[in-house]
Amino acid sequence: MPPVDALRAALRAAAGHADAYLAGLADRRVGPSLTAEQVRRRLGDTLPAGPSDPVAVIDALVDAVAGGLTATGSGRFFGYVVGGTLPAALAADLLTVVWDQNAALASLSPAASAVEALTGRWIAQLLGLPSGVSVGFTTGTQMAHVTALAAARHRVLARAGWDVETDGLAGAPPVRVLVGAARHATVDAALRLLGFGTRATIAVEADELGRMRPEALRAALADESGGSGPTIVIAQAGEVNTGGFDPFEEVCALAREHGAWVHVDGAFGLWAAVSAAASRRALVAGVERADSWATDGHKWLNVPYDCGIALIADREAHRRSMSVSADYFVLDSAGRLDPVDWTPEFSRRARAFAVYAALRSLGRAGLRDLVDRCCEYANRFAVRLAALPGVTVLNSVAGPAGSAGSAGSAGPGRVVELNQVLIRVVADQEGDRTAAGRAEGDRLTAAVTAAVTASGEAFVSGTVWRGRTAMRISVSNWSTSDGEVERTIAVIEAAVAEARGTTVRGTTVRGTTVAAPSGGGTHRGGIAS
Repeated sequence: MPPVDALRAALRAAAGHADAYLAGLADRRVGPSLTAEQVRRRLGDTLPAGPSDPVAVIDALVDAVAGGLTATGSGRFFGYVVGGTLPAALAADLLTVVWDQNAALASLSPAASAVEALTGRWIAQLLGLPSGVSVGFTTGTQMAHVTALAAARHRVLARAGWDVETDGLAGAPPVRVLVGAARHATVDAALRLLGFGTRATIAVEADELGRMRPEALRAALADESGGSGPTIVIAQAGEVNTGGFDPFEEVCALAREHGAWVHVDGAFGLWAAVSAAASRRALVAGVERADSWATDGHKWLNVPYDCGIALIADREAHRRSMSVSADYFVLDSAGRLDPVDWTPEFSRRARAFAVYAALRSLGRAGLRDLVDRCCEYANRFAVRLAALPGVTVLNSVAGPAGSAGSAGSAGPGRVVELNQVLIRVVADQEGDRTAAGRAEGDRLTAAVTAAVTASGEAFVSGTVWRGRTAMRISVSNWSTSDGEVERTIAVIEAAVAEARGTTVRGTTVRGTTVAAPSGGGTHRGGIAS
């Protein structure tokens, strides 16, 4: 068979399987039914001695892994912070694979280079960032952190008279890094990859929603016991459990007083900038005063994995920290359109095709509606679940328990700030007031989380917040609908009732229909103050 015919046959086979998967996505169980070890056994252990028919290989692969796939594209997937895939982004990503472009140099792929440049500009405009920021497309926010913080490292050391790209870190002036106590783990990983030791990292106290306290940052910046030389401050737009935002106006003003570089971890939270709600846009007020930003495309922008985006105001620092050269490179004559200058990778896929397609298909209005719809669904989860006996919304910003209609920082009638809902289940009125109550709350919350996911009806994730086990619901998928939210609320309600020894009429948990309501604890649930 001619090579092109073999490629087309394999692609047709894959397209058939893809079509069948998508056709059943709305009704399939959300969580996997097989463990990784079970899938491994289905794949077989022996490498074939000779070639196999490509179509047969695809058929066998699909058969082996089917039960080990998590339906992250389902409208009832609320785990971690994972978006679905917009139709235009899916199609563009398929073409990205078929086109097989190396998006390193404009001479290798003028198309990929041009699309990256345009799409990066659109993203900066949507997020309200300064014009002229440089943009690099990476695997995810962790590598976007590495990219941005490498630029930060270059600049703060250059100000101290040190060329880190030439001389390395050995003997360099120490760089202190101030981070929020509730930072994401990828921040620490990026700092390690860049050679910043843990002793250089200073944790700044955060409030009950994980937001950096300005007075604590002021004290940390003024404290010269940790050094007073080159300084980087890392702030956060959207704490992964609570959705909390650091106060950027104050953070950036304080950092400027000390000549510090400000980097913002905005994996999903930066997209609050496109909301139609003034209260949500206010969450990112002042973020444009930072020096660099990191976000994801595969979260709220709903493009396929993988896609991270680094944006940096100091183009020179960005390019100096990333660019490489070789005699065989054919470089862009204008010196601006070679993606290799802006990311840690050389050979890489053309991620921006899918991002371009997503933004072009949504437009400003569609992106705004996507963000706001997810936030409204998250608020519905919070209000409805807070009304259940024994359930508390830990990331409420609405005020004292029971006052869900009050005007908190999320705006009138809002319980949660963004798209994250953090709940905890307790047994009775004592709740978390005693050690025994906390232990029982941990057990109940873990049991509810496990039951919801095991049911296959929906997928939620567990976490630990301020020492307490919690269940996290993240609403990030463009395809989530009213019906899927209601279906998920019903299964959570049934799981809570089952865990607490009560029942809810007509709801299915673990494949069993629960018949009728019965008694239970006296704790009426509510909203954490």
